[in-house]
This record gives sequence, structure tokens and C-alpha cells, in this order.
Amino acid sequence: MASVTDKSLLSAELQEEEEKEEEEFQHLLLQATQKIQSAMPPPAQYKPIRPLPGFCLKTHTDSGEKVFVNVCRSPHIPPPPDLTNEEMACLIESENASDFQIPMSLGEPHVEVDKSGNGCTAYDVTISTSFFNKMESNQFLKEFFVTVALEGLSEKYKMYISHPEWRILRNRKFMGSIAEQTIRTKSKPMIQEMDASQIKETTGNLLQPSVSQSSATVPDFTLVAEPSSSHPDRLVANICLPKMNSVRSLELDLGEDRIVLQGHPRLYHLDIFIPYSIVPEESKAQFHKGTKILTVWMPTQRPLLLP
Repeated sequence: MASVTDKSLLSAELQEEEEKEEEEFQHLLLQATQKIQSAMPPPAQYKPIRPLPGFCLKTHTDSGEKVFVNVCRSPHIPPPPDLTNEEMACLIESENASDFQIPMSLGEPHVEVDKSGNGCTAYDVTISTSFFNKMESNQFLKEFFVTVALEGLSEKYKMYISHPEWRILRNRKFMGSIAEQTIRTKSKPMIQEMDASQIKETTGNLLQPSVSQSSATVPDFTLVAEPSSSHPDRLVANICLPKMNSVRSLELDLGEDRIVLQGHPRLYHLDIFIPYSIVPEESKAQFHKGTKILTVWMPTQRPLLLP
């Protein structure tokens, strides 16, 4: 007797196999996407500035090459903390010297000709206008700034500059011409979705940042400093967004001391001023679809110079 095959059972099995294969494919695709997103640096925002001349100093490299540094000023560069000479001296001698930062923009080297007709290298260093004005009447502050600037140039361009031999030129405010510079303003981290296996508990010192209000709902959030003692290495923000279903409707902006989150269409708005300077371009954000929590990891700034 010939056997009879039930084609409906076969089609059901085939459909189950196709669905299983599709599920495995989507899982692998999600894993690959997450790995790619975590490896990609978030896009930073920049703006051009036109520095104004300040003063020019002359020094040499260890090989005897003549070097000029054009110290410029701009209102678009933030000033460092306003400390007295005594406070700064105590800070320099302490273990927390790296906490004092002088924001500055280091320009690319450009070849110039000195008054003797010989070739030389010039660099443009731009600082805050208000800090420049304060430094002009404070020799201690000026000497400290010059030391920091020369160390920054030495590190960035892999050369050794003789710090004690520098001198400020009396009759020249800059060598050559001052070029336009581009400075970082803020960065938008790419928000990636995560599953339950990627959630980790965060422990540390709970901070209380200030929040700006708007007509949209201000979501519940926590901000934790890790480690909680001394200067933290990073800040972790956990933001509850129960009405959000996808990262496509979220817009996150990070400044050096600010977090701005928008949940469209006008569902959420969070504007946080935080008590530490962070590194926006090294920060990461993940949104968990199950818990509806956005987690933002933000390394804190320790270097003396802005990139």
C-alpha cells in the first residue's frame, strides 16, 4: 500500500525552519551591529574661530631649532577656574595638580622666516580672552601657562622644547600669520540598543546635578560618580524613559559639563549641568528596550589641554 504524505505538515516544518533561521540571522545581525557601533567614535561637532594676536615667545628645541609660539586669544575658548596665586601654588604642589585645567587650542605648525632670513617653525596657541587679560598682569600665572603650553606642544608634536630658555618678544605680537582654527563644541554619542544580558549595576557616589526645565516631561534619572572617592574616572547616568520604544526618537547632546536629551515628539526633555568636566567624544550611550533605561557612560577630563 502506497504511503500518503501530509503536505501541510511539511510546509509547517519548513516554515518553522525558516523562522528559526530568520531569528538566528536577526540575532547575529544585532550582535554585529552592536559591535560596530561600540567601536565607532561618536561624531563630534566643531566650529571655526579666528584667534586674535596676543604675544609671541621664542625658544628652541633640543636640537637647536628655533621655535616661535604665537599666544592668541578668543572669547570662544572657556577660561580655567579662577584661582589666586596661593591657591594655584598649593594645588601644583599637591597630588591634585591635574585637576587644574587650562583650556587651549593648539594649531598646526607653520614654516616662517625670521628677521635674519632663516627658516623657523611657528605654532599658534589660543586661550580664553578673559584668561589672557588676567595673565597679562600676573607674571606667576603667565609663567605657569607658558610651561603648560610648551609641554602640550612637545607632547602633541613629539619634540622636546627647552622650557627655561623661552622669552617674549617685545616688538612682535606674532610670527607670520595667524590661521583660522577649529575647536570642538559638543558631541552626540551614538545610542545603541542593548539586551538584558548587557545590564550591569553601577555603584559609586550619587551626584545631584542642576536641571533646566522645559514644557516636555523631565524624566527620572540618577548620576553616579565612579569611583566615589577623590576625582572620579567616569560618570554614569541612568535615565528612565518609559514612553520611548526606539532610539530613533532620542537625541543626545553632550558638552563638557552638560547633558541635553530630547525624546521626540516632545515626550521628554532633560538638561543637566554636571559638576565635572567630561570627554564627550569618548562617551557611550545604550538604550535597553526592556527596561526603557538609557545609560550614558562619560569619562571625566584629567588632561590639562583640550585636543
